[in-house]
Amino acid sequence: MVNKVAFVFPGQGSQAIGMLSEFAATRSSVLDTFAEASATLGYDLWQLIQNGPEAQLNQTEFTQPALLAASIALWRLAREDGVAEPDMLAGHSLGEYSALIAAGVIDFADGIKLVQLRGQFMQTAVPLGEGGMAAVLGLDDEQVSAICSEITHAGGTDTVVQAANYNAPGQVVIAGKNAGLALAIDACKAAGAKRAMALSVSAPFHSVLMQPAAEKMAVELARVDFHPPVVQIIQNVNADFCQQPDKIRENLVQQMTSAVRWTETIQRMAGAGVTRVVECGPGKVLVGLNKRIDKSLESLSINSLASLAEATKELG
Repeated sequence: MVNKVAFVFPGQGSQAIGMLSEFAATRSSVLDTFAEASATLGYDLWQLIQNGPEAQLNQTEFTQPALLAASIALWRLAREDGVAEPDMLAGHSLGEYSALIAAGVIDFADGIKLVQLRGQFMQTAVPLGEGGMAAVLGLDDEQVSAICSEITHAGGTDTVVQAANYNAPGQVVIAGKNAGLALAIDACKAAGAKRAMALSVSAPFHSVLMQPAAEKMAVELARVDFHPPVVQIIQNVNADFCQQPDKIRENLVQQMTSAVRWTETIQRMAGAGVTRVVECGPGKVLVGLNKRIDKSLESLSINSLASLAEATKELG
């Protein structure tokens, strides 16, 4: 089997004040990418990620365009420096939009606009303080799903809770109403979870509670031109390849209320012949998850000048 390479793009949580700062002096295309984003958004995105305030960068409507711009800036650098086009692409939650831009499905300017709106819609879908997310470590996916289902059925709309991210074996994030989350945390601990803890996230992303956001997002996505991908892309909602522009768009709407199937995504890549997975974006969150999913995969990252040089050497 041919050894294939996949690029993956991170989602929220990988942002940091000062990210990509080392590129500013020597790689003008990074600033060009952020200038393009800033012109579309109407504010200086580079200034925000370099100087903060951090509280603003961590607000979802600012986090999402910041991470998308950073990931695409790094993707463009890699291609400029001669890194070969990968065999397939995927992104975690927000990162799926970066993957779609890299695959030629949507334009960068459209992507930046979409993720800013996505952040706004997600933040306002549930009143602040009514819902959130929690991480569960040490239980099987099926155990966590069953616990969430039981609590939701018992309490109805007051205790809605569901799996939101299947991140790696034994690592699931759940989302829902606060009452449902509290019950699920206790039930997961009783079932033998190593840890079950609330996350400092302001809304229950990737749950049915995001339905108002999904409906608004469907309207915005319908306004954007989608093209067939030039590189195979695996989407979050079903961990499967998709080539049809209309279906890709439909899956993005469904992504708002459905779990991110990251474990299955990486397994799908490995099953399709991928032996190297490159995380293209700030941080190394996905590198860590991917090693837990399949230790046989070689993991690289592109998030600094040094790692870009290493990737260029390995994949040029």
